[in-house]
Formats: sequence, C-alpha cells, structure tokens
Amino acid sequence: MNQSHRAVSAVVVDDEPAAREVIRSFLGQESRVQVVGDAGNGVEAVALVRRATPDLLFLDVQMPDLDGFGVLEELGDAVPPGVVFVTAHDEHALRAFEVHAVDYLLKPFGPARFKAALERALNALAAKDALDMRWTWEALAAGQRSGGAPKGEIVDGTDGAGQRPRRIGVRTGSRIVLVDVDTVDWVEADGDHVRLHAGDSIHLVSRSLREVFNLLGPDFLQIHRSVIVRMSRIGEIRRESDGGGIVKLTGGVQLRLARARWDTVQRALGIGD
Repeated sequence: MNQSHRAVSAVVVDDEPAAREVIRSFLGQESRVQVVGDAGNGVEAVALVRRATPDLLFLDVQMPDLDGFGVLEELGDAVPPGVVFVTAHDEHALRAFEVHAVDYLLKPFGPARFKAALERALNALAAKDALDMRWTWEALAAGQRSGGAPKGEIVDGTDGAGQRPRRIGVRTGSRIVLVDVDTVDWVEADGDHVRLHAGDSIHLVSRSLREVFNLLGPDFLQIHRSVIVRMSRIGEIRRESDGGGIVKLTGGVQLRLARARWDTVQRALGIGD
C-alpha cells in the first residue's frame, strides 16, 4: 500500500539553452519533480504554462520581448503556486519577493544552492496543498450540511436535497481535480490523511478515514481500522489462519481483512457461514 505521491510538475523558462539544461539536469536527479516543458522566451512561457498548468515555474527575469515579471502579469490567475526566479542580476530580488516568489536563484549557482531553493519551493507547495485541501473538504462538508453545493463549485452533482455528491473536488497544486465518486475503489488511512484510490490515480486528502467514510456513504464497507472498500469492487474474500482474511478486489489489489470485521463483511455481502 506504500504508493508514492504524485510528482510535482515543473516548467523551466530561460532564454539561454545552457541555463535551461542546467536546471533540467538538477531536476532530473529529483524523483519528486517531473519537468513537463521548457521555453526560451516569455511569449512561449505564457502559452506553455497555460497549457501544462505546472506546480513549479523556474523563471528567468531578463528575456527579450517579455521578461519574467511580464510573464506573471500575462498569466494572471494562472500563475503556478510555486515560482522560483532565476537570473544573473540581483537588483530584481526585492520585486521578485513582492510578487510572492518562493526563492530567487542568482546565476551561477551550484547543486547545493539549487537544492535549497527546490526544498523551499516543495515545502511551500506542501503547505499550500494542506491548506487548500482543508478548505476544499470543509467547504464540501458545509455544502452537505446545508443541502447544496459549497461556494466555488468544489463539488457538483448534488440535487440540492442533501444527497451525496457524485464528484469530489480535491486540490492538487494550482488545480482542483474533480474525482468521480463512482471511480473510488478503496480508501486507506495514512496518518492524519487518507488516500483515495480511484483506478490508477491516488489522491492524498487531509481528512480522517471516518469523515471520508461518512461522505462516501453506504456503498463502502470498512474491512480494517485503516481501510474502507467499495463493496461492488470486492471480487473474493478468503479466511486466513489467524482468523482474519484477505479481500481481493476485482482489479487484483489484495487488502487485509481484520479478524474482528470478518462477520460484518460476510453479512454485508450476503454470505452465510
């Protein structure tokens, strides 16, 4: 069950090919980050960021036609949540932080300085994701209590009568991913978070398993203190020598069935002794 988190997406923008290659090389050593594109000028950068919607943007300040600050102005609300300015000139540092850049890399820089900037950016993203996820789920809960969808259309598919949503909005970086509830196969607790397993996708949510269980509704069954499963995804259960068991999902995933929940699972599935 130890699935890795989704890699943070990054775009690199610099009018010097060698400078772009240096950053790409450093990022290539990081399994947590995936470079989804690079651009050699500001105009290309705006188009690329709008298309790729990255989490991180490594952005040169001085470029022909449209400089780094102009890129951010053009992007408006589409500015990625993590911006690291990269430049050979230190006179732009104050302005960079005024536009909420997470760091300012002064060329030339080595791997240690780059890693420090990257860690700062990743920590900033993690903090923002935690806050955004909390807001998303609290808005969802408020919508459920009031019988309607919360502000911002975080969830759609409700009928205004308090029915459970058909889709759940989960913040991921600068985007809200709408997860179709019908695609959620199983959910596992992971410390103070839960992981929603929906097909090949995994979504980390800052919420308790009980809260998510209550949200997802009667289609789900708790098979372990840390796992709930959609009943229609259960393909097989088998007893183990310790009195517990294994639940095998139709997709092949095998999950532990707690001994104390064996009888409950059998009854829920309509299986006799």
